[in-house]
Amino acid sequence: MSRRRDPSDLSTAVQEYLLTLRVIAGDGRRVTIAQVARKLGVSTQAASEMFRRLVADELVTQPDGRELQLTDAGRAVADSIFRRHALCEWLLTEIVGLGWAESDVEAERLQAAISPRVEARLDELLGHPATCPHGNPIDAETARQRPPGVRLSEVTAGERATIYRITEEAEEDAGLLSYLEARGLRPGTRITVLARSESLDSLTLEGPIGRATLGLRPAALIRVIPGDADPALFHRVPGRH
Repeated sequence: MSRRRDPSDLSTAVQEYLLTLRVIAGDGRRVTIAQVARKLGVSTQAASEMFRRLVADELVTQPDGRELQLTDAGRAVADSIFRRHALCEWLLTEIVGLGWAESDVEAERLQAAISPRVEARLDELLGHPATCPHGNPIDAETARQRPPGVRLSEVTAGERATIYRITEEAEEDAGLLSYLEARGLRPGTRITVLARSESLDSLTLEGPIGRATLGLRPAALIRVIPGDADPALFHRVPGRH
């Protein structure tokens, strides 16, 4: 199985596990079976059985017997799954008009059914996006070519910045996604931090739709570029503004 690169060759369950492992491991986080089980809403035993299969198929390793890591082959497959998920999200948000949180759920239903031919046509229609709508790189190669950005929680009062990406960890919080979208805080948006307080665990900023307040923890899940970022970093679907 390690030679496979087309997610269509894999069951929907395997795709869900690989994509979930990729998402949780974003920004270098350690991942355990229990974390994946909680995210997928399955028992630890069921997740353990699946990962035994994925280790045997050389898609996942457990070098210390606890932490899960994608192999090169597993990463390639997971990237391909994420790419299809991202294309579905772009379609649902920019063409169909769904919100961020709803499109994420619907994309999970669509991604497994997309054929390579439809994937290629979607990619062309959407202008070959290098990221998902939240700004996360579509594959490992793209990630290496893009700047990491800085945590919004580290920006001091009075500084200007540009929203760069909503990390994959933040994408797991539907409430946070909906709040950011409602306040217009999407990749490419310029903001000014008005106040930052460790004691109150909060950050207040001025965005395109007035003021927004975030806890420092969710703010740490958002990456920004100090000052005005290069517009080329932010994808726009052709014909959409």
